Amino acid sequence: MTNGRWTDGNTIELLENGEMFYPRVLADIERAREQVLIETFIWYDDDIGYQLHRAVIDAAKRGVHVDITVDGFGSGKLPASFVQALTDAGVNLHVYDPRGSVLGFQTNLFRRLHRKFTLIDCAVGYIGGINFSMEHVREHGPKSKQDYAVRVTGPVVDEMHGFCRKQVGAINTPERRPWLRRLRWYRPNPLKPARDAQAALVWRDNADHDQSIEQWYYQGISEAKREIIIANAYFFPGYRFLRALRLAAERGVRVCLILQGEPDKFYVRHAAATLHDYLLNANIEIHEYMDRPLHAKVAIIDDDWATVGSSNLDPFSLALNLEANLFIRDQAFTTLLRDRLVALMDTACRRVRREQVPRQRGWRQIVRVLVFHILRRFPAWAQLIPGHIKPIQPSGQDRLVPHSDKRPT
Repeated sequence: MTNGRWTDGNTIELLENGEMFYPRVLADIERAREQVLIETFIWYDDDIGYQLHRAVIDAAKRGVHVDITVDGFGSGKLPASFVQALTDAGVNLHVYDPRGSVLGFQTNLFRRLHRKFTLIDCAVGYIGGINFSMEHVREHGPKSKQDYAVRVTGPVVDEMHGFCRKQVGAINTPERRPWLRRLRWYRPNPLKPARDAQAALVWRDNADHDQSIEQWYYQGISEAKREIIIANAYFFPGYRFLRALRLAAERGVRVCLILQGEPDKFYVRHAAATLHDYLLNANIEIHEYMDRPLHAKVAIIDDDWATVGSSNLDPFSLALNLEANLFIRDQAFTTLLRDRLVALMDTACRRVRREQVPRQRGWRQIVRVLVFHILRRFPAWAQLIPGHIKPIQPSGQDRLVPHSDKRPT
């Protein structure tokens, strides 16, 4: 199948945070009649995790074919009873790079399955950055995450469905019935969904498409005429990406970055801060989201270009992880997402000013350049570790280690 093929006539709804995402996806799973395909980095045995657990078991028991693929690092600590209940109900659970721990530490640190897909009956699709855990709802507390996903119907769902089927080898997957395409279950979204949008599914892997998502960003940035807003949890791109942003700013484009101000990982803010001097010198706005950890991977450019997906702009997502983004050309959707991002900047962000950041000169500049290149080159070094391309394997109880409170994010 073609990576990044534009399709017309899609309906795309923006879903902000778990409060909007989980009710929609669970309701669609409850309506499933033939097939549910899910890929996720994190699936926890918490309240949200058990809601999905019950929904897919119920679906399997009424004859729906269910395939779920999880990452061996992000979801590697599910209890044996949790997994057994799935397999007993007939749910096909697959694990990307399953490994045990050494001295209590997980060893599958690199090349993660970071995509987030849910496909129901080849009629409805979800893609974005939201995992299946309580971390994505406010009820979780001050460490809950700010994030986005989209619910889509239309031809791009065929692309998403074909891609996900290919990942699990289309094991026992029924062929789609001709009449199924006409079943478009839809409930109004308070954010007013855009209609008839162009959309393209773009993924990166560690084989033939290792730079696909970056290339789509480059193209959008190079064509920008008025405005670029990027909200990204882990922002540490390469020099080429930074240069593209600088050139856009130089030709009069307003460039705004929404980054983490209250990060969920201690090193995130420090790594991003090494870029502040360069970015501010290029007249690029930096807004730090202070309300809670930012987990977003979204962007808008001008009036009709947007992307929502799983890919951060850091060395892991751009050089190691398996990622997928939906790129969208639609004025109504782009306006809607822009409004939500501007609201974040206006109400929950602190803008970083030029006078707050020391200018990097002399030895400070040398240290910054060295740190930047060491961090950026790390994924290339990690690729030297054997087993660069990992298989997706069927799960058994032996493939998921016992539950632990220490979890990845």
